Parts: sequence; C-alpha cells; structure tokens
Amino acid sequence: MKIVSTNIGERQEINWKGKLITTGIFKFSVDKSIFLDIEDVKEDAVCDREHHGGILQAVYGYSLKHYDYFKKLYPDLEFENGIFGENLTIDDLDETKIHQGDTFKVGETILEATVQRNPCMKLGVRFNNMKIVKQFWNTTFCGVYFKVIQTGFVKSGDVFEQIKSCPENPTIADLYVAKRLAKGI
Repeated sequence: MKIVSTNIGERQEINWKGKLITTGIFKFSVDKSIFLDIEDVKEDAVCDREHHGGILQAVYGYSLKHYDYFKKLYPDLEFENGIFGENLTIDDLDETKIHQGDTFKVGETILEATVQRNPCMKLGVRFNNMKIVKQFWNTTFCGVYFKVIQTGFVKSGDVFEQIKSCPENPTIADLYVAKRLAKGI
C-alpha cells in the first residue's frame, strides 16, 4: 500500500436544502507533507468531534481502487482525491484484509488500524446526492480510521510497511458489516 495523495480541508458552512451544515468533508489533495498528530491531522478541519477525529479516528484512509465503483454510479461528478473525506488516498487499501490492531510504519509515523468509517449525511452533501450514503453502506468500501501511535509527517509516495499483524481480530470490513446489520441497513 502506498499514499497516492495527502488531503486536508477547511471548515465550511454549506446551505443544504435550507439548512446550514458545518463540515470538513471537502478535502483536497495538497502538494506537501501533512502532519499526523494524536487526535487529528494538522491544518485539517474536523467539525464533528463526536464522530470524527480523536485518538481512535485521528486519520482516515481510503482506497483509490474504490473510486472506480463510485465513478460508475456518478459519471458526471468530478472525482478528485479526497472526495470521500479521507486524509490519505491510498492506492490499494483493502478493508477485507486489514484487521483491527494491524500496525504500519508510514513516513515518520506509526499508524494502527482501529475502526471503519460509517457514512453520514455529509457524504451526501459532498456528492450533492443523499443516495451515496446507502450506496456506501451497501459495500465494504468503508475506508479505515487509524490511531497515531507515533506522530510525524507523511507524504505522497510513502509506503505502508506492516510491522504488526493481528489476524485474531476482526477485519475492518467485518466491523463495518456488523455495524450495518446492527443499524438494520
């Protein structure tokens, strides 16, 4: 696995069908290293601390390979790295093969896979279509949240070197499917 792009975003106020929404989901690729800190990515807006950021969800990674699936569903949408709100667009992140607790050396950092990303209405705002939320739930293309064990900078081209494997733990996809079933989706 390798970082294809690093993505950050600013806090934005969006008028969504007459309701003001505050979000940091509009992330865009930057041509610089980004600093992964204990609870978030420096210079990246996290507006909903209840569901994003914090120790267990400090960094969100998403697979570039998953983009192809959604491009077919939204052929008129301009897809840019970061469109799913991820901090790290990764060439081949496979949620069915990454277990909770798996740990990676990436750039100057050490990252531990913790939980899946559950889609919310802000993904629908980003896509300008609420159908994306259910379509996202109906896959295992949820992406991975990482805990930052060692802070530092990462950049495009940095490789994920696995330094700890936890095959006894559920995969990120297993966690996602269990959450979906618990929600009755």
